[in-house]
Amino acid sequence: MNFIDGSLHVENMQDLVITCAPYGPEWMPSDFPEDIPVSMEAQIQKAVDCYNAGASVLHLHVREENGHGSKRLSKFNELLAGIRARCPDMILQVGGSISFAPETEGETAKWLSDDTRHMLAELTPRPDQVTIAINSNQMNVVEQMVPADVRGTSLDVGTPGYHAYREMTIPAGPAWVEEHIKRLSANKIQTHFQLATISQLETVERMMRRGVCNVPLILTWVAIGGGFDAPNIYNLANFVRACPDGSVLTMETSMLNTLPLNMMGMAMGLHVRCGIEDNIWTQDRSRKMSTVEQIEQLVRISRELGRPIADGKKAREIYKIGTFYGSADETLAKNGFAPNRKPGQKGFTQYVA
Repeated sequence: MNFIDGSLHVENMQDLVITCAPYGPEWMPSDFPEDIPVSMEAQIQKAVDCYNAGASVLHLHVREENGHGSKRLSKFNELLAGIRARCPDMILQVGGSISFAPETEGETAKWLSDDTRHMLAELTPRPDQVTIAINSNQMNVVEQMVPADVRGTSLDVGTPGYHAYREMTIPAGPAWVEEHIKRLSANKIQTHFQLATISQLETVERMMRRGVCNVPLILTWVAIGGGFDAPNIYNLANFVRACPDGSVLTMETSMLNTLPLNMMGMAMGLHVRCGIEDNIWTQDRSRKMSTVEQIEQLVRISRELGRPIADGKKAREIYKIGTFYGSADETLAKNGFAPNRKPGQKGFTQYVA
């Protein structure tokens, strides 16, 4: 992304899109009973509360009545239908992992089979987005956490839950990724890229150059360590610089890193994500902080910066919901990448009038 003069002036920025992740599949309800919805009605109401607080994108996972993460697509359909009826403009983003939480002690936290994940393209009603990881990778979500982050929870250091998430990996090989994007696009569901490193962004670019990924580059930089980038200013600057100007970039990290990284993103004209899936604490850890409180905090800060908050309709425009491209050339141009090299062409490639 090119930061020319005026790029840090709010009048030149998009309205802020706030993504909320209020379902926290890694936690058990006993970890934060005041804010982890379990019944279907409570899960629907949580989305409504988040939308009313200022979030225009909902990152969605589903729980069963026993509090465990659901792996039943029928439950996803039920939740999607309930939220769509109550918040028709909200962007519904299904977490592509489905539920990676271990069901019993001693199990590893893992994503479901390739075939099951492909079925996310068949959800009814259709979500606006499904998140996708690129390149199989370690996803040790507890690596950069400190003991105070998980003390007294089901992820406390030394517990089976801690060990399960420490050993988690992402299955996202090239054949599966290409097929998944193909199926999502065929059903008019937008792919939302959850990227850990620049190398994964480069893989997406190569797919676009080959014409197997003709979609807008709507992505999140997931800086959580454990196989992903660490949330520091150097990694952030490098990743932002690698993103083309036509992409739409959201910040994501975990625990007490969440607010500082989001503040950087807001000031830079990028977009933000919050919620108990990412963090459950106030910055001084004096108490746990609900997803709605986290949204309200970001709204206050953004207003202090003078940056408006995107409502559902504006967020759909910014995220290019419903947009798909017909060729590699169009995809590269719309996303802001340099064009493919033509046969015999020498030197660097560029678009000319």
